[in-house]
Amino acid sequence: MFPHSPGVYRYYDAEGNVIYVGKAKDLHKRVAQYFVSPERLTRKTAIMVSKIADAQYSVVDTEADALLLENNLIKQYKPKYNILLKDSKTYPWICVSADEFPKVYLTRRMVRDGSRYFGPYSSVMHARNLLELFSELYPLRSCNLKITGESVLRKKFRPCLNFHIGRCRGCCVGGISVKEYNDNIEDIVRLLKGGGREMIRHLEEQMAEAAERLDFEAAEEFRKKMASLEKHYSKSLIVNSVMGSLDVFSLVFDSNEAYGNFMRLRDGAVIQSLNLGFRMNIEEDHPAVLGMFIAEIQSKFGNLSHEVLVPFKPDVEISGVEFRLPVKGDRLALMELSLKNAKEMRFNALKQKEHTDPDEFRRKVMEELQSALGMPQLPRHIECFDNSNIQGTNPVASCVVFRDGAPSKKDYRHFNIKTVVGPNDYASMKEIVNRRYSRMLREAPDDLPQLIVIDGGKGQLGSAYEALYELGIADSLTVVGLAKRFEEIIRLGDPHPLFLDRNSQALKLMQHIRDEAHRFGITHHRNLRSKAQIQSALREIRGVGEKTEQRLILHYGSVARIAAASVEDLSGLVGKELAERIHSALNS
Repeated sequence: MFPHSPGVYRYYDAEGNVIYVGKAKDLHKRVAQYFVSPERLTRKTAIMVSKIADAQYSVVDTEADALLLENNLIKQYKPKYNILLKDSKTYPWICVSADEFPKVYLTRRMVRDGSRYFGPYSSVMHARNLLELFSELYPLRSCNLKITGESVLRKKFRPCLNFHIGRCRGCCVGGISVKEYNDNIEDIVRLLKGGGREMIRHLEEQMAEAAERLDFEAAEEFRKKMASLEKHYSKSLIVNSVMGSLDVFSLVFDSNEAYGNFMRLRDGAVIQSLNLGFRMNIEEDHPAVLGMFIAEIQSKFGNLSHEVLVPFKPDVEISGVEFRLPVKGDRLALMELSLKNAKEMRFNALKQKEHTDPDEFRRKVMEELQSALGMPQLPRHIECFDNSNIQGTNPVASCVVFRDGAPSKKDYRHFNIKTVVGPNDYASMKEIVNRRYSRMLREAPDDLPQLIVIDGGKGQLGSAYEALYELGIADSLTVVGLAKRFEEIIRLGDPHPLFLDRNSQALKLMQHIRDEAHRFGITHHRNLRSKAQIQSALREIRGVGEKTEQRLILHYGSVARIAAASVEDLSGLVGKELAERIHSALNS
């Protein structure tokens, strides 16, 4: 029997492997939800429950303790059905070593030897910029020597080049005392903890004090340090200097995956930013994913700020932490910035799959398009129509077909407009859509597309829908228009067009389909016009019929070459009298 207490529960399979770890405010109620009403479980969760052979629990004092214990156990057991971190990167940390004269350096490994670690930093460039700032403010040692007060007294070391060029104070030869050196280290630690603004104010006070006692050299040193700090923070993202300290979490979801961004602000400046990805192996509520994200950040960065901005409330309460949903002002702008970072991570992850797993990439794009258009089915079969005519001549149309997100060129079709006189795009669109699907209903009724894209605006879309309605299949298909000017998607019955994100892979797929239909139609139209021009140039000459025309084109390749040929050359193919007539007509 599980107690009515906060804690963490673990499910085991028949082989004794941990398959799921969960947390709860009330262990008894939470665990009972899996077994009292199994019909309410989703398919994946029901499969997981069917494999449970044993269950154990651990009681803790608070929800926050349960959150952290759950996070640690998931990392330890890596259960099959838990939310798992997708991000396998080893992020860089800035380490302040535990030596008598500490070193400050970049590392990707944490060693529990008393050293202090700050980070992690999602950008190596940001971490390197900080190290450059520290070396500019406080010339520290970069060597790997084991420097102690005793070794300095024994004059064990000789100064290196950095000492001679002013990039190190020479602690190895007594150029700086242990106290002064470690005071500089503590200033760096304060900067790493986000105390940049406080440091600038402190340096300003020191500069003023040095100027009052007429120590202008010291005042100039303080001024240089202050200028370096202000230059660094001017490059940082300053949101609002009076906003204080807070943390920001955002999440975007994509099927069974989630992408999150964390930002930490100190004195109104973003000092840390980290992106993480999560894979959900069973259906999880969004608050549960956010709770897992918060636990992971706590394990990396320590305690959260008193004020934490979130897109929705997590499934946990933490003492001393207030979760707020921003609705306006600078805090909403911060949330939107964090969300932009999370979306960028999702975009990059999807682009990476385009090369490493193209099938999975195309499936993700189709799911994104299905979600954007509100389709009941995955658009595995898409067809796009485009009209082509120039000044009303040779009106044609094209239909291109995409299957599973890729062109299916063997299914492309051309249409010569038969029933419409003159350049009437609406009537032409209705004709070709009617011809395409009336034939498909006769020959392959099970192969109808899930999505039809019309290259054009409301008029062309309405004509296409009218044809589908008359065929009785309008309600079983999704039909949209894609207008060229603003790349807006037009939906029937919706007075407002749909605008997809410019970086959206779903929009790029729609543009690819539209451009392919346009290219295919234009190519056919050019071929028809070229053929018509050849026919009009040769067929208008008395005595030139179809076979004579074919013989001439086959021999010379083009009308221009026929015109350039001499009467003697032409006479060998068509006789002297007709040769003279052709030469005269083409060169007049």
